[in-house]
Amino acid sequence: MKTKRRFRLKPGLLGLGLLFAASAAAQQAVDKALQEQLSAQKQGTQTQKRVDKLDDQTQAMLEEYRSGTLKLEDLSAYNTQMERLIDDQKAEMSKKEIQMRDIIEMERQLAPFLQRMIDVLAEFIALDTPFLPDERQQRLQQLTQMMHRSDVSVTEKYRRIMEAYRVEAEYGHTLEAYQGTLNGDGEPRSVEFLRLGRVGLYYLTLKGDEGGYWLRSDKQWVPLDASLREALEKAIRVAKKQTPPDLLILPIMAPEAKP
Repeated sequence: MKTKRRFRLKPGLLGLGLLFAASAAAQQAVDKALQEQLSAQKQGTQTQKRVDKLDDQTQAMLEEYRSGTLKLEDLSAYNTQMERLIDDQKAEMSKKEIQMRDIIEMERQLAPFLQRMIDVLAEFIALDTPFLPDERQQRLQQLTQMMHRSDVSVTEKYRRIMEAYRVEAEYGHTLEAYQGTLNGDGEPRSVEFLRLGRVGLYYLTLKGDEGGYWLRSDKQWVPLDASLREALEKAIRVAKKQTPPDLLILPIMAPEAKP
């Protein structure tokens, strides 16, 4: 039978062992606390960085919001201005449409009136003394053609018709001499015509051997007395400004008495 050995520790050694064990445990606790503190500090630093980043993002978003708000206010003011402008344009377009309808209606009413003015002028020329027949007929023809042109405004048509009336009115108080063709009983001849307003129309052959004047009542040419040919020749020179004005002795038509 074996005998068990018993060991007995000395009190000093036991206390040293317990001291070492306590020191190790304390060191582990300190290391753990330090690690936890370092971890907490690291997490705090990371958290602060995230906070700073979020703050920067928040500031950027705030600035963007403020900028967007200002742009929205500017855009709203611009839209308001454009709406007013569009309303003004619509009102102006409405006025233009009304004016256009009035113009069209006025043109519709004026067209017959202007044509009547041309017809009256044509009747007047047909009944008038037959001076400058080609020129006056050409003017009438141009006016008639003008009335059928859509590219000529009513205002321009009226102006040109009134211009023709003015030219005809001026014939009544001017002295004019011109060369033309006399269509008489015989063959046409080149002669000198003298127009004394509207009261006298005369002709003289280029040789000066024949003369005559227009008798409105009979609508024909009447031979001029030989004694008056020299006066007629002188009057033609005065009309052409080849000689100074002088007293003219020529037969004139008496005014027709109205019934």
